[in-house]
Amino acid sequence: MKVLISDNLAPIGAQILKDAGLEVDINTGLPPEELKKIISAYDGLVIRSATKVTEEIIAAADNLKVVGRAGIGLDNVNIPEASKKGIIVMNAPDGNATTAAEHAIAMMMSLTRNIPQATASMKDGKWEKKKFSGREVTGKTLGIVGIGRIGAIVSDRAKGLRMKVIAFDPHMPKDIVDKLGVELVSLDELCKRSDYISVHVPFLKETDKLISAEKFKLMKPTAYFIDCARGGVVDEVALFDALKNKTIAGAALDVFEVEPTTKENTPLLSLDNFICTPHLGASTAEAQENVAIAIAEQMADYLNNGSITNAVNVPSVSAEVMKQVGPYLTLMDRLGSFHMQIAKGGIEEINIDYVGDLASVNVTPITVSFLKGLFTPILKEAVNFINAPMIAKDRGIKVTESKTNDSDDFTNMIKVAVKTTEGENVLVGTVFGKNEPRLVRLNTFRMEALPAGPLLYVHNEDVPGVIGALGTAIGKFGVNIRNMTVGAEAERGQNVILLNTDRLLSDEELEAVRKIDNVSQAMALEVPTL
Repeated sequence: MKVLISDNLAPIGAQILKDAGLEVDINTGLPPEELKKIISAYDGLVIRSATKVTEEIIAAADNLKVVGRAGIGLDNVNIPEASKKGIIVMNAPDGNATTAAEHAIAMMMSLTRNIPQATASMKDGKWEKKKFSGREVTGKTLGIVGIGRIGAIVSDRAKGLRMKVIAFDPHMPKDIVDKLGVELVSLDELCKRSDYISVHVPFLKETDKLISAEKFKLMKPTAYFIDCARGGVVDEVALFDALKNKTIAGAALDVFEVEPTTKENTPLLSLDNFICTPHLGASTAEAQENVAIAIAEQMADYLNNGSITNAVNVPSVSAEVMKQVGPYLTLMDRLGSFHMQIAKGGIEEINIDYVGDLASVNVTPITVSFLKGLFTPILKEAVNFINAPMIAKDRGIKVTESKTNDSDDFTNMIKVAVKTTEGENVLVGTVFGKNEPRLVRLNTFRMEALPAGPLLYVHNEDVPGVIGALGTAIGKFGVNIRNMTVGAEAERGQNVILLNTDRLLSDEELEAVRKIDNVSQAMALEVPTL
């Protein structure tokens, strides 16, 4: 079999593939048209962030079996199209966590001791000792936004520097954070109390501009801000104003909304109290070797033996099992994503009851599919079918399965009860026909909803006129309704309305929906399409 390495990869990666008996071509910097012309000759493609595996590339990849990303992010891969064509997409999510955490610490120390500015001054022939006086980090408070894998490493290193650590993470249970020796607080409290703030969250709808002008106003004038996670999490215009007006003392960014970043697309580079690096969070020799080794071993194992590791679009199951449970994997992945977006509080316990014919099959892959779907909205590419159970365990989430042969409503049915720190949600799903996933119950509301694609989720009083007003409101914004399901609870006079829309509603459009009489709640949900 032939493998193409189209981006720069540590040499050990190519050697591992060759030692496994694979033919390897290294051809980096290919224009899209050139890649499109040659991709049909390859069984495997190894990439980093430069190569864009688009719909057009996938369409031309007649023999491609696997795409391997040496790293975490998969924004440059059209995963739905790859899945449709049966192409496995793998990544290496664990290879650069330590490197990314260390870079955040390095940025913090550089900020607090003015190292970049002092270096530039000396290279300019000056000796400005008093100008670049810094301060100690010992005894200071570090606020970590996102206390997951990388945030936990930053916390550990900061405590070694004798810092006090507090954290904001709405998805991490308090007892797990307590075990890290970290105090869990609200984002506003973190902004008010911290001397240093370091961001470690993915870029999602809910983290877009999470650190806004309002958050900067809460910070101390002596505070320093660091983002080595993802561009867009901080509002760069608000950050510029905060630095220029001395609302905060300084900031360091390794990631930007627009990359490559130049003086033409961000005014931040003109400020003396701002330091930066060109997305170097994962750029160490050790990290590059780690991800190269991981992805090469995974791809060789799949191409030679059919073993799947760290795949983001298919679980590690045999073709026979996939035929049995495939539609239920899709169902549970979508229900997991749906639940994470409507849930309040940190998840503590998940109880899954398999009812009907499913009681006689291996349901473990189905459970894993729910966990992957559950964590994807908050962790994105960092979660896959291999590590989802470990993530649940690390977060202290108890997962139990039960089986019942008798089913009153459907031949097969899956009931998922998810307990959080603020309550419990019950989702019941089934598959219509051969491959039509449906959400048939949400708590006390019965329905037959398609849990996929852009969704509008509405709670309302069961009175005349609401559905008409809802259609009129979103119609004014040019939003088309593709499917609508209403779940009614007659005793309380309440409805749940689920609309499959042609696109995701914006915050402004959602606000218009919330203003409709008798509507108590409205959310836009981004569930993977089928």
